[in-house]
Amino acid sequence: MPLPAGARDTSAPWLRLILTQGLGPATVRRLLEAFGLPEDVLAAGHSKLSAAIGAPRAHALLASDPARDEAVATTLDWAQADHHHLLCLDDPRYPPRLLEIADPPPVLFVRGDPAALSRPSIAIVGSRHATQAGLGHARDFARALGEAGLTVVSGLAQGIDAAAHEGALQTPAGTLAVMGTGVDRAYPPRHRPLADAIAASGAVLTELPLGTEAQRHNFPRRNRLIAGLALATLVVEAARQSGSLITARQALESGREVMAIPGSIHSPVAKGCHQLIREGAKLVESAEDVLVELRAALGPTRERGKTGATGPSGQSAPEPADPADRDLLKALGFDPADLDTLVERTGRPAGELGARLLALEMEDRIERLVDGRFVRRS
Repeated sequence: MPLPAGARDTSAPWLRLILTQGLGPATVRRLLEAFGLPEDVLAAGHSKLSAAIGAPRAHALLASDPARDEAVATTLDWAQADHHHLLCLDDPRYPPRLLEIADPPPVLFVRGDPAALSRPSIAIVGSRHATQAGLGHARDFARALGEAGLTVVSGLAQGIDAAAHEGALQTPAGTLAVMGTGVDRAYPPRHRPLADAIAASGAVLTELPLGTEAQRHNFPRRNRLIAGLALATLVVEAARQSGSLITARQALESGREVMAIPGSIHSPVAKGCHQLIREGAKLVESAEDVLVELRAALGPTRERGKTGATGPSGQSAPEPADPADRDLLKALGFDPADLDTLVERTGRPAGELGARLLALEMEDRIERLVDGRFVRRS
């Protein structure tokens, strides 16, 4: 939907703030706390602004700047296109979990569906130089967690990030890509088709202005948004000096869960995961382990609008709409059964059944017992 005229008027002062050299998110936040909305900041005058942020930055904000004015106009024109969005801090669509971090971006540039940013999500991150096993883990976990209703957040990088996006794209929950460049760029460039696919079913987003190319110092900024958007961060593979460890620590600073998949003691890309586990990250070996950790955060309704196995009055909920799920519940019966038994009863692959069992568990239709067997709840 094109940006309405009124939105252009209200977005322009926000863009002027973020496009002024030397004003980062923390400084903008200080200005907003001191003076109110961007219009109030710009009307405060040089003296008051200098007292808040120093004379050089106050002058930069208030002085005429044709290059900045052109960038504001270009950005507003960009936002006229379908599926292009500017989410300012005062926008009701701004993702609430990002408001909880220390320095939420004043403006988010979004290509895709802004509502996807507020869905229950999990970050899956890891090494750019992943092993084949690690890539398989990233795809499998992303697919299973997506089938359970969690949107997967990652950074579009090669390796684990790309594999996680690919796995999540196969699920209804989809995926979010947080970029360390402008939203009109892709890094690495060969991931442009992947970014387009993500935007078509979820969203690609960044806090960086249009045209921003890949620069090393912007990726830690990107990582804090990956961690901030998600309920938890799962590290699949990481070396000791990995950017994924930065994401994990930023997740901890935001009060979010951190989980890691262990690997071989001889693998360089397992050492970062082992370090996180020693520091208190949850060791996970399956998607079920992740869901157990997140159950309290998701709540009894799983925050996805799905009905549980019973309604408010305690009556049984309708049968699943998917005939395959109805057949699976029929095969399960009312006595506990393990996955191997269900494979034998249904003739379906274990991987496919595992994903469907996770989805049914998240809908409260079945329960996983401590011995790994499943039982119907109604």
